[in-house]
Order: sequence, then structure tokens, then C-alpha cells
Amino acid sequence: MSDDEELAKSLGLISAMTIGIGTMIGAGIFVLPGVAANEAGPVVVVSFLIGGGVAMVNALSVSELGTAMPKAGGGYYYVNRALGPMFGSIAGLGDWLGLAFASAFYSIGFGQYLVTLLGDTTFVLPVLGTLALIPSFDLGVFTITQIQIGALFAGIVFIGVNYIGAKETGGIQTVIVTLLLVILGVFALAGWFSFDYGTLTTDGWAPTEEGYGAILPATALVFVSFLGYAKIATVAEELENPGRNLPIAIIGSVAIVTVIYGVLVTIMLGIVPWDVLDTDAPVAQAAELAFPDQLFGISGFAAAAATVMTLGALLATASSANASILSSARINFAMGRDKIVTNWLNEIHPRFSTPYRSIFLTGAMIVVFIVLLGQSVEVLAQAASVLHLIVYALMNAALIVFREADVPEYDPEFRVPLYPITPIAGMVLSLGLIAFMSPIEIGLSAAFVIAAMLWYFLYARRETTHQGYLGQYVLDRADDMPDSAVSAAESVQPDQTSYRVMVPLANPRTESELIELASIMAKANDGVVEAVHIVSVPDQTPLYAGAEHVERIDAESQRLLDSARESAETFGVDVETRTVISHQSFEEIFDSAETGDADLVVMGWANQPFWSSGTVSRGLDELTRELPCDFLVLKDRGFDPEHLLVPTAGGSDSDLSAEVARTLRDSRGSEVELLYVVDGPDNRAAGTEFLGKWAQEQELGDATLTVDVEGDVENAIAKRSRESSMVIMGATERGLLSRLVSGSLVYDVVNEVDSSVLLCERPDTRSLWERIVGRGSAANREEDPVTNEAADEDEMGVVDDTDEPDRGDEAGDPTPSGD
Repeated sequence: MSDDEELAKSLGLISAMTIGIGTMIGAGIFVLPGVAANEAGPVVVVSFLIGGGVAMVNALSVSELGTAMPKAGGGYYYVNRALGPMFGSIAGLGDWLGLAFASAFYSIGFGQYLVTLLGDTTFVLPVLGTLALIPSFDLGVFTITQIQIGALFAGIVFIGVNYIGAKETGGIQTVIVTLLLVILGVFALAGWFSFDYGTLTTDGWAPTEEGYGAILPATALVFVSFLGYAKIATVAEELENPGRNLPIAIIGSVAIVTVIYGVLVTIMLGIVPWDVLDTDAPVAQAAELAFPDQLFGISGFAAAAATVMTLGALLATASSANASILSSARINFAMGRDKIVTNWLNEIHPRFSTPYRSIFLTGAMIVVFIVLLGQSVEVLAQAASVLHLIVYALMNAALIVFREADVPEYDPEFRVPLYPITPIAGMVLSLGLIAFMSPIEIGLSAAFVIAAMLWYFLYARRETTHQGYLGQYVLDRADDMPDSAVSAAESVQPDQTSYRVMVPLANPRTESELIELASIMAKANDGVVEAVHIVSVPDQTPLYAGAEHVERIDAESQRLLDSARESAETFGVDVETRTVISHQSFEEIFDSAETGDADLVVMGWANQPFWSSGTVSRGLDELTRELPCDFLVLKDRGFDPEHLLVPTAGGSDSDLSAEVARTLRDSRGSEVELLYVVDGPDNRAAGTEFLGKWAQEQELGDATLTVDVEGDVENAIAKRSRESSMVIMGATERGLLSRLVSGSLVYDVVNEVDSSVLLCERPDTRSLWERIVGRGSAANREEDPVTNEAADEDEMGVVDDTDEPDRGDEAGDPTPSGD
């Protein structure tokens, strides 16, 4: 089982913005103006502006999603989390294939300008490699042009650059875009003095047969020029200060590029008539006419300027290909992490810290597209556009789901204006633009969606464990939802419901006991163990600097996680490991459990209650949130499950105590003793009847039943624990303020007994007021079978979600663990 490692934060604002600008500039100015103008005429300028408008609406939604969840994978990650893995498969595969098509398109643009620079020759090559392995087709030979050879050169070089790492990629991108903007600025200045409005409107604004009806089909063609902005979100996990930098980079890059398109396409068409604008190298052609042939007595100046523009085009198309390869590889990385595709893609390069296998696979797809479709640039462009438009529509839907489902961890620093109009408009505009594409691309979009759904049902559904918030929202409200909605949500749920046990680690002395307990619970449920090293850094230290801190302690972190893996594997359980950087080590346990879809968290117990640090603010903060899953908190005095004492008075937390006891009995042969306390001998019979019935319900009919009649729960537990090796207790319903005033049964028992204590708590439905004043949930506040009164401490006392587990025994210990 491979580790789940996280990408280093190495991209600044400038690098992120140049990823967006570089991707868009290359396609929009240097490749498509000639092709699009020949279809629509001068009105193609409006097509570029409309494309920028559609992109801006979507950019607003992408910015909100990105600041809420700066994760590798961008649009795929948002759709998968919100709409579920079926739609996640559509978005992830669509984004990946769309970027592979786009990368091939940009590489072909590079080849076009390389041919302009070097001259044009063609040659033929026999079908070799993988194509020759297809025996059912007589493919003969392919004609591979020099343009395709140049495209292959560009693709291979930038695959190598991305293989090395994101920091190197961002640096190269910044240099390329800076040079590019200088070159385009000079061209715009020269073109302004050569601009002729009569040339622009010789035959009117819309001289083609379609007239103004050609605007939207041309917009569909050139929309590939605006794919770069969303790619910034795919590297958000590597972006410094994403809350500030992400929306600036996304929205800013769209605004800048839209203005550049409008100005430069207008200038080109005012220099070269629309019907003779070169479809291969339009900027080089316009530059040769824009600059004077002789300047300062130097002849051949126009030709030299055209050569410089050609070099600029090479830089631009190369930067587009580079940025797209970077983004597409990280989408594959994110899908592999969620098991939409094989987890094999998750492997991180030991030296470069990049998902090198994903980059290699993406590069192979790009090479195939260049070879097979390199002579049909329009097909590559529109194939890239149609797949991305599908993804953009799903991203806008995901934003609405996050908002309406009130997802706790969804807290974006940037919010779209005019919600919900903006995301709805984004969906309508994205899907509507597909209707103006050619029948081939429309058929491609339908075929792709069907293929992606088949991939989900035939492969990903068996592997992934994630259920989207939309499905959860519907199923949690099944009684209030239409039957058709509930049936649809049930029909697309993942088949793989692997039970996940998360173990936050820091203290090597207790690591083995926690892993052993977690492994027992995971094995009993055919699940996996996830060992998480949560490294905390001070609030004054930015998380990107914390990433450097992790590198310094990487050897210790790796040793701890390797030891955890070895411990779990000795029990025959699959184990996953990862390291998380956080400002709040205790709170991060909740976040990691939520994002990792944990079913159970096993963690250690501190020597002191949380208010011993002099503040109750963190405890009060924790009262405002519900537990994400079951929790087991071990006060370890030696993990010995030979004789288990389980105090109970019913309720969901005692149910969890019984489940743990039953698991230890079945796996370790533990003897189980159930304890129930009543007030006086007169209540013994009723107590015995209750305890016997409860034991049968919990499948613990072979347990020893003990009814204590002295009415003192704490003394009864302490007395019976002398003959036990471990006490397993459910959670108290006393709230925070009640415990501060009167003390807590849990703390007394934990500190007084000599055996290990395992504290069990299940998520409940208490309101904030109930958590503070100490009234339990309806599920736990059951009527006492003896007194017929609601029991306040019916679970025999265990820490609730306000009690802080161990922060580590040693000074500076970064994460919670055992005592």
C-alpha cells in the first residue's frame, strides 16, 4: 500500500498567474485567429470577447471552490466531493483527456511556427509501436509532417520539465510569459500604426454566409483559448496563500487575456484581410506587414520582426503545452488518490516530489493525439473545449451543492457575487456553447459521458469509498425526498464501503498499542488502517513554511509511519500512511477524519484535561461541531484485553463499547464482564433483567453480568476494575460547563483505576446548548430502566468531543498521540 503524500507548496502568485496567462495566450493569439476568421470574418473579435465573458463567469465559481478546497485536481476534486464519484469520474476523465487534447493542440501550434521558421518538408513513416500491435486493422502508413515532428519535440521537452517539478515549471513559465508580453506589446504598438479600419470592414463585420450567426460557432471553436484559468486551481495544493492568491490569479488572468485578445485580434484583422489571414502562422504574417521593411537604414526589418514574432509564438505555444501538461498530470494524481483510477498513479518521485507516473501516462496520451490527430487542428481544439465545458458545468453545480448542503468544512475566503445566479449562468453558458459546435464534437461529448459512466460502474465503483455530499444529503433526508431522487442516489453509491480506521500518531511509546487496537477493529470489519502523522506549526508560521519544516523532520516522520505500517501489517491489515501539516493539531484530527471518510478514530489520552492549559476556548470551539465518526480514546497502561469490564446503562455510546468488547472477544478470546449500577438492593432484580436483555441485544450473552447495588458508579467501576485488564466505557452526557463546575466521572475513573481505559463515543445530535449545559441527545438520554428517569450520565462516563486527547508527552511533540 503506497503512502498518501501531499504536494509541496512551491508556487507563488506570479507563477500561478503565468500558468493561466501562458496557457491562454499561446492558443488564442498564435494558433486560432486565422482559422476562426476564415469561418466568421471580422466578427470573430466578438467571438473572442464572448468566450472571455463565459470564462469570467466560470472563473468566479472556480475561485470560490479553489479558496474553499485548495487541492490538487481542481475541478475534478470539487465535483467528486460535491456530486459523488460517478460525476467525479466524468469530471476527472474529462479534464484529463481535455487537457491532453489541448496539450496536443498547443504542441501542433508550436510545430506550425517551427515549420514557418525552418521550412516545410514531409516524410512518411511506417506504423510502428503500439499501433502495429492492433491486428484487426490494416493501418498501412501514416504521413507525419514536420509540424507533427516539431509538436512531438515540444511535448517531450515539457513532459520532462514537469517531471522535474512544479517549482522549476513555475519559474520557466514566468520567464516565457514575461518575454511573450514584451513581444506582443511591441507588435501591438507597430500594428496600431499600420491598422486600417477599411481593411477590417472591407466586406462588413459578418461577410460569411452565416452572417452574425457565425459568432457563437466561432466562440465554440476559440474557447480552447480560455482553458488556462481553471488550470491554476489544479495546482492550488502547491500554491502559497491560496485564499488570497488563487482568486487574484484566476480572475486576473482571464481579464488580462480577454483584453489582449480583443486588441490584438482586431489589429491583425486591420492589417491582413480576414479571408487571406494565414491559418498556420497568422501572427508572423501580420507582423511582416505591420513593421516597415526598412528602419534606421536597416533593410529586411519586417522579415526580422516576423522572425521575432515567430519566436514569440514558439514561446507562447510551448508555455501553453507546458502549463496543460502540469495540470493534467495532477488531475490524474488526484483521481488516483481517490481510487477513481488506479492508486499506482499516486507514487511520488523520491527526488523531485512529483507524481511522475501520472506525468508519464499523460505524456503518452499527448504523443498519441499528436500522431493520430495532428493534421486536424480544429478537431483537437474543439475536443479540448467540449470536454472542459462539461467539467465547468459540473463545477458550477458542485458549488451550489456545497452551499445548499451546508458542508461544515466548506468555508471559502472568496464567494461568488449574485449567488445562485452566477453558478446557474455558468452551467447554462457552458452547456449552451456545446450546442454550437460541429456534430462531431457534440457526438464526442455524448460518447465521452457514456464512456466515463461505464468506467465508473465497471471499475471505479468497486474501488472508491467516497460518497458525494449530494448523495449523502438526499439519503439522509430520504423520508422527505421524492422516491426517484432516493433511488437515483442509491443506484450510484460506491460498492466499495471499506471500513477505515484512522490513527493520529506522535508518540512512539504508544504507537504500537494504538495500531494494534486499530488493526483489530479494521480486520473485524474488512477495513484498512490509516496512520496519520499530524505535524503542528505555530500560528505565526505560514503552512508553506511548515512544509519546509516537514522536510527537516521527514526522517523522523517516515520512521514513525514505517513503524506503524509494519505493526499493522503484522496483523494482516492493509495500512495507508500520510503526513499532514496544520496550525491546530487537535482540530486537524476532526478535519482529517472528515476528509478521509474515516469510520473510526483510535487515539491516545492525555494526562490532563484540556482546560489545564489555562483556556477553554478550544474546548468551546469543539462544542460547535459534531464528531465526524466513532472515536476510541485509549488511556494506555499496557494493552491487555484479557479481561474487559464494560460499564453500561444503555445508549449509543454503550453500543459502541459493546461492539469493541465483542470484537476483542472474537479476535483475542477476551473475557467480558458487564457492569450495571443501581441504587439499593430493591432494584437488583430490575437491574439484572435490564443487563441480561442488553447483553443479548449486543450479542454478549456469554459475558459475566454484574449488578452493583451501592449506587456509586465511580466506586463500582474502581472496585471491579481491580480484577480487569481493561475498562471500556461509553460517553458521558455531561456538558462542558457541568464538568467545569462539578467535575467529570471520566477524569476520576481514568486517573484512579490501574488498568487501561478505553473511552468510546459516537456522533450524537446534541444542540450547542445541550453540549454546554450537559443535556444529552435523544439517542443517549434514554429512560433509566430502574428509576424511569432520564439519566444524565447514562453512558458511565467518557470524554465527549470537548475533552482534549494527548498532545504528546515530550516538549514540542507536534501531534496528539498516546500517553
